[in-house]
Amino acid sequence: MSDLVQEATLARENAVAPFSKYKVGAALRTADGKVYRGCNVENCTYGLTVCAERVALLSALAAGERKFTAIAVVTQSDEPGTPCGPCRQLMWEYCGDIDITLANLGDRRIEYKLSTLFPHPFNFRPEE
Repeated sequence: MSDLVQEATLARENAVAPFSKYKVGAALRTADGKVYRGCNVENCTYGLTVCAERVALLSALAAGERKFTAIAVVTQSDEPGTPCGPCRQLMWEYCGDIDITLANLGDRRIEYKLSTLFPHPFNFRPEE
């Protein structure tokens, strides 16, 4: 997972966080090994802000990817930040119970399965 953490750290540098100054980067790995990066992009209303995890996921989906194995999220806080509720729901719907590594800019890393962070998801998957 250290390669994904490195990719997420690089993605974090592109974050647009003029209001919170809290930059986040994410890197999502597909089943065939491709990596899609995302960073948070803030808006002055905050309600239109898009999280790094969603940017990475939506980029991958827009590129036609549908199977994912892991995601890394890097934040600047002392304790690595966890994905918000909407990110957890979207990851559950499109990624399933993937591996998640949360890291800070130092050497702190925590690994989870998504089901640990999101134990009771809304679980509706329409037929494709």
